[in-house]
Amino acid sequence: MTSAEPAYPLATSTWDDAEYEAIKRVTESGRFTMGPLVRQFEASFAEHFGAGFGVMVNSGSSANLIAVAAAVLDPRFDLSRGDEVLVPAVSWPTTYYPLTQYGLRPRFVDIDLDTLNMDLDLLEEAIGPRTKAIFAVNLLGNPNDFVRLRALADRHGLVLLEDNCESLGAVSDDISAGTAGLVGTFSSFFSHHIATMEGGIILTDDEQLYQEMLSLRSHGWTRDLPNENHVHNKTGNAWDDLFRFVLPGYNVRPLEMEGALGIEQLKKIPALIAGRRENARYFRERFAGIPSVRLQQEIGESSWFGFSLVLEEGLAGRRSDLVAAFAQAGIESRPIVAGNFTRNPVMAHLDAIVPDALPAADKIDTDGLFVGNHHYPVTDGIDLVAETVERVARS
Repeated sequence: MTSAEPAYPLATSTWDDAEYEAIKRVTESGRFTMGPLVRQFEASFAEHFGAGFGVMVNSGSSANLIAVAAAVLDPRFDLSRGDEVLVPAVSWPTTYYPLTQYGLRPRFVDIDLDTLNMDLDLLEEAIGPRTKAIFAVNLLGNPNDFVRLRALADRHGLVLLEDNCESLGAVSDDISAGTAGLVGTFSSFFSHHIATMEGGIILTDDEQLYQEMLSLRSHGWTRDLPNENHVHNKTGNAWDDLFRFVLPGYNVRPLEMEGALGIEQLKKIPALIAGRRENARYFRERFAGIPSVRLQQEIGESSWFGFSLVLEEGLAGRRSDLVAAFAQAGIESRPIVAGNFTRNPVMAHLDAIVPDALPAADKIDTDGLFVGNHHYPVTDGIDLVAETVERVARS
């Protein structure tokens, strides 16, 4: 078995001829920079998930950056340097970096070992006088308990932000993941539910925030805004209004071909998610009798980004043995996101608040890993994963 052709890969393409034809149409048009296809995708994506507005950017990481920037710069929200934002201890780094870059202090909260999302009891205990926001993360496809999360935010007057980069298509209490808070972010990187090469999307129902994000995405100018808007009305001189800068923005614009790809991928979302859920049904059935691994427990309906394994009993402390056995069998695996993020050396550069103990996140850091899920049937691959786990557990 060669590394180029794993028996059970971590991620596979969701493209077919439609995506390649979409790229071809863009290249033939000669319009490569962000344009009407990006705008069409943004509007269609927002409509698909029941949101008012969508903003596409060049990555899910940039989506987090622009969402945080808009929330901080918007004068209606009380988010200032030194204010605390509650975050889960297990997530990707770009959940945290934009907060510290805007002077906010992440306060880390341990996760629930079953759901892998923030422990909402610990979340409420962590709320203090400087707490101003929650940045919730839906991990590996699993939505949070949005009803309780919204109630907590409302009760304590907190801004609710949502990192949904791994959980497109997840639903809890009829609330689509990525639409529970003020803003929700998505990723369309290759290994995620849909793929536009690179790409990210931000959803919101707030028109002013939407316009601020349009400006922040493109240098902080007013060019992409209507003449009368919530950010800074245009002068009426079209030439002057091309280069009027009002917010400290970035250039994180997507390409037009990414918008074209998104339009095609959007059509496939129902089938892509259904295929992943059917694989998850078999995965849980196959692993039901394997006591040496703890599986992720759904909140609502997960979109099953991947299949996590938390090693217990005879496999506890033996993750390296299992990873080696997976590699030998041609099974690709990864840590559960970044494990306990506070264990990373980069924390020396972040102004953050870390509890004395994060036992669940530490367990993930030591004994957690995940394997891929796909939009097509993978029962043979799941069987191979299960057989390898069973064999290592017996050794």
